[in-house]
Amino acid sequence: MSIRQRFRLGMLTVALLGGWTASATTQLRVDVTQLSQEADAVVHGVVRRVESRWSGDGRRIVTDIEVQVTDPLKGQPGNTVLVTQPGGEVGDVGQTVHGLATFKKDEEVVVFLQKRGASAFRVAGMAQGKFHVRRDEVGKPAMAVPEHSDALLLDPVTRKPTTATQKPQTLEALKATVRAALKKGSTP
Repeated sequence: MSIRQRFRLGMLTVALLGGWTASATTQLRVDVTQLSQEADAVVHGVVRRVESRWSGDGRRIVTDIEVQVTDPLKGQPGNTVLVTQPGGEVGDVGQTVHGLATFKKDEEVVVFLQKRGASAFRVAGMAQGKFHVRRDEVGKPAMAVPEHSDALLLDPVTRKPTTATQKPQTLEALKATVRAALKKGSTP
């Protein structure tokens, strides 16, 4: 193979590989029972604000999500909770963290939260700790739909790649599972 052919092959390889994005987030799969027991708070509410900003040191972008609580399922979070997570867009600069939950203003959600400082939380289990509440037709029950994640999930026992086990369910069924997990976790 000539030098020119090697150069072309090398450039083609760089061009092909450069076009792929890498998702490097790997995490253990968790279920609602585990999320419920390990979370500091679990809330059903409505997203009132989603705002990205530079972190205090000016090196990273973080996003603040304010959720108005309609039903505190665990903990005493107050009327609103502030969820802060890495990533977001400020102006024309963006940072992406794969595997995190995404939020939209006015979205109805159930989120499993872990304390992060005095007054802020983060989503437990990353995207696994968020359910979007979907209300389709009048008279039909509200559905709790798990957040899709682009993270690689590992089975907690075998540590081998697996798929998410959460399935859409009624909002009331999700709340019942949370309450049952909390009751189970509090018995000796």
